[in-house]
Amino acid sequence: MITTLFQFHILLKHRPVSFLMLLSIMGTPTAIQHLEDNGEHCFGSKYPSVPVPDNLTLPEFVLQDADLYADKVAFVEAVSGKAYTYHDVVRDTGRFGKALRSIGLKKGDVVIVLLPNIAEYGIVALGIMAAGGVFSGANPASHASEIKKQADAANAKMLVTNGPNYEKAKGLELPVIVLGEERIESAMNWDDLLKAAENAGECTRFTKEEVVQSDLCALPFSSGTTGVSKGVMLTHRNLVANLCSSLFSVGQELVGQVTTLGLIPFFHIYGITGICCATLRNKGKVVMMNRFDLRTFLNALITQEVTFAPVVPPIILALVKNPIVEEFDLSKLKLRAILTAAAPLAPELLTAFENKFPGVQVQEAYGLTEHSCITLTHGDPIKGHGIAKKNSVGFILPNLEIKFIDPDTGRSLPKNIPGELCVRSQCVMQGYYKNKEETDRTIDKNGWLHTGDIAYIDDDGDIFIVDRIKELIKYKGFQVAPAELEAILLTHPSVEDAAVVPLPDEGAGEIPAACVVMSPNATESETDIMDYVASNVAHYKKVRALQFVETIPKSPSGKIMRRLLKEKMMEKMGKNIPTANATLPA
Repeated sequence: MITTLFQFHILLKHRPVSFLMLLSIMGTPTAIQHLEDNGEHCFGSKYPSVPVPDNLTLPEFVLQDADLYADKVAFVEAVSGKAYTYHDVVRDTGRFGKALRSIGLKKGDVVIVLLPNIAEYGIVALGIMAAGGVFSGANPASHASEIKKQADAANAKMLVTNGPNYEKAKGLELPVIVLGEERIESAMNWDDLLKAAENAGECTRFTKEEVVQSDLCALPFSSGTTGVSKGVMLTHRNLVANLCSSLFSVGQELVGQVTTLGLIPFFHIYGITGICCATLRNKGKVVMMNRFDLRTFLNALITQEVTFAPVVPPIILALVKNPIVEEFDLSKLKLRAILTAAAPLAPELLTAFENKFPGVQVQEAYGLTEHSCITLTHGDPIKGHGIAKKNSVGFILPNLEIKFIDPDTGRSLPKNIPGELCVRSQCVMQGYYKNKEETDRTIDKNGWLHTGDIAYIDDDGDIFIVDRIKELIKYKGFQVAPAELEAILLTHPSVEDAAVVPLPDEGAGEIPAACVVMSPNATESETDIMDYVASNVAHYKKVRALQFVETIPKSPSGKIMRRLLKEKMMEKMGKNIPTANATLPA
C-alpha cells in the first residue's frame, strides 16, 4: 500500500473568501460522528455527504465544462514550455480513444503507459479510459524485466511509450505506440494515429462498446517495497467518488485559478488522480516536470507562478538544507501551499521549512492506492486557520467511514487510542488483480479496507498516523516506531537524511538500526550519532546499529525502501558496523 495524498482546498484560507461563503460551499460542520456499527466504534465525517454522479465516466467527469475554458492552458512542460489547452486535451483525448478502438482495443483491455511526466501524459491516460481500456502506469526508470513482469501480471494488450524508453518495451511482444518526433519502424506513431482518427470522422468500421462507471479504468501497481507488487483494480466509480469527496470544499471562486506542480510521477496514483484528474476537474494548470532537480524545480515555481506544489519529504529537506536555494529570489514565489505525503514529516523539519518560507502553508496528508488515492485531508476553515492540527493528516472526508482496530484482537477502539486504520467507502478498490488471497486479507467481509497503518483520532476529529504495522520494530516486546527515530536523527545539524529499519537479534528479537547521510563537512562518528539519539529517547528506543551511507534509497513516491536498506545492512553486519549492546535490560 502507498501512503500518498493530494488536495486543493487547503488554499481556501489564502483567498478572499468569507466564512459565510465557505459555509455555503461546504455545508455546516457538526461534531465528529461517532457511529455504532454492530457495537463497533466507527467514525464519520463532520461534514454532510456529497453527491456522486451515476452517469459519468472519469474522463467525462474531469473534462466536464472544459469548453468554457477552451483557451486556458491545462498542461505545460516546465523545461520545454510545450503546452496543451483544454480544447487540445478534449480533442486529443477523443482522437486517441477512437484510434485505440480502431486498432483493436476492447473494453477491459489493459494498456501499459511507460512515460515520464510529459504534457501528453494525461491525454494518454484519459484516452485509454474513454476507449473502455484500463490505464496501467509503469515507472520509466524500471528495468525491462520489471516492466515485463507488470505487463504479464496485468495481461496487457498494448503499450504506450516514447523514443528514449522504447528499448525497454520492444521485447514485450505487444503493439507499441510511440510519442515524439522519432519514427520507429516497428511501432505505431502517436501523431499518425491521432491524424488518422481525425480524418476518419464518424465513419468508422469498429463498434464502440458502452463504457459505464462499474467498468475498470485503472490498474496501478503498488510500490512493492514491502512485498510482491500487486495490481489494484479501480473503476470509474471509484475514482469519481474519490474526487467528489476530496474536492468537496473547492468552490467556484477557485475553479480555473490554481496552478499545480506536476512533479509526482503520473504512473503513481498520487500523480494521476490527485494532481492530473483533480486539476482538470477544477480547470487549473499543471506544470509538468519529469525529474527533480532543485534549480529546475525552483525556476519552475517562480516562472510558472505555481500556487500549489504536492511534494515528498526529501524535497522539503532539500529546500531547507541545500545552499542552492539561496541562489533564487524567493520573494518572487507565488506559492501558497505545499502538501507532502508518502512518509511522516519530522516536526523539526516542518518548523525549519515554515521559518524559511513563512508565506507557504504546509500540510501532511494521507491516502492509498487501494482507496483510489485520497483518504484523509485538511481544509476546515471553521476553526479559523483552515487546517487541522500540525502533524495531523487531516479529518474524515464526506462519504467515508473510519475505524481503528487492535491489530492483535481485531477489536475496534475508541478515540485517542492507536490502532490499525480501516476505511469503508465507494472509493475502496475492487480487489487485487487475480489475487483473491491478498484481496481477502485486505478487505474484510464487511467492506472495510485494512490499511496496515497505525493511527488514532483525537477529540476534534483530527487523525494522526503513528507508523505502519509491518514497519514497527519489536525490541524485547516494546514497539519502536522508525519514524520517531528518523525525526530525532534529522534534528542533528550534521545529518542530511536518515532511515531506520529493524535488524534481527537473538537476544532482543529485533533492534533499531539506522542508515544516515551526513553533511559533507561533518566530523561526528557513527557512535556520536548513536549517542545523540540515545540522549533523546527511552532506553528501549536506542539506535543499536548505525551506518553512514551516501543516499537513502526511496521509491518514486518518496517512500523509504526499507527492505532494500535492511538487506544491505545485514550483508555488512560483520563489517564493522558500530553497534550498541542489545542485551542490556530495557
